[in-house]
Formats: sequence, structure tokens, C-alpha cells
Amino acid sequence: MTGGAELREMRWWDIEPVLALEDELFPEDAWSAGMFWSELAHSRGPGATRRYVVAEDPGGRLVGYAGLAAAGGLGDVQTIAVSRDQWGTGLGARLLTDLLQHATAFECDEVLLEVRVDNTRAQKLYERFGFEPIGFRRGYYQPGNIDALVMRLTVQGTGTEI
Repeated sequence: MTGGAELREMRWWDIEPVLALEDELFPEDAWSAGMFWSELAHSRGPGATRRYVVAEDPGGRLVGYAGLAAAGGLGDVQTIAVSRDQWGTGLGARLLTDLLQHATAFECDEVLLEVRVDNTRAQKLYERFGFEPIGFRRGYYQPGNIDALVMRLTVQGTGTEI
């Protein structure tokens, strides 16, 4: 296994360690516990429209997480994060692969995401998966008024296997 981390579905008891990693990686615009609770409420059962996954290292420490929302044939990568000590291990690619597999299961025709314009590391990852830039959201990340690059991947009907 790349990076030694194991992926599994996020559950409510993961919210606290996810928030710790969220605060470490995104101190200025971290999600709240309520935001994660709301997303997880839509992640189970026959009407599920969300997929949230966590990565645990062999010692049980949470080292990454990712989430996807799906509706009306459109998937949206809500969040993806990897602890700094796991950068370069391929964990981000594994998390994204999991989300894209679920986008296919949700019958999404395309998947969108926003990424900070100054986060070239993440942009390169998304480009490797076939995401293409389609526009900007001005001042999307606050504070700091940082623009987001909007990227899209066409999933269904392209012959592309995810």
C-alpha cells in the first residue's frame, strides 16, 4: 500500500481527528464540525449523495480525508486533504481515485472541483487525473481573497475508465 495508509468510509467518530487535520492544513478557512456532520448525514443509505473517506496510518492516526457530493449527474469534490508528513506518498491520488470511483457509481457525467490558484501541487495531481481548468471563482478562499481555479473532469460516455 502506498504510504502505508488504509482507506475506509468516514464515520461520525472521525470528525474530531478530521477537524484537527483540517485546522492544521486550512487554519484560515477550516470546516466546522457541523459542516462535516451535515455531509455525513447524506453519505449512507439508499438515497446517499455523498462519499467521505478517511486514511489511517498503521498506528491508527488519521492522515487524510476526502469528500464528494453528487446530484443530477454532477459530482463535486468538496474537500481533499493529506497530512504534510504524507505528501509525496501517493495518498492524495488514492483519495481522489476513491472519490472518482464513487462518482461513477453515483452516475456522474462530470466532476468539478475548486483549487486555490496558488496550490500548484494539487493542480498537478488533478491534471494527472484528466481534470481541465474551466474558469475562476474570484475571491473564493477567505480570508485573503484568494481566487479558486475551477477544474472539470468528464466521466461518463468518454470511454475513460476510472
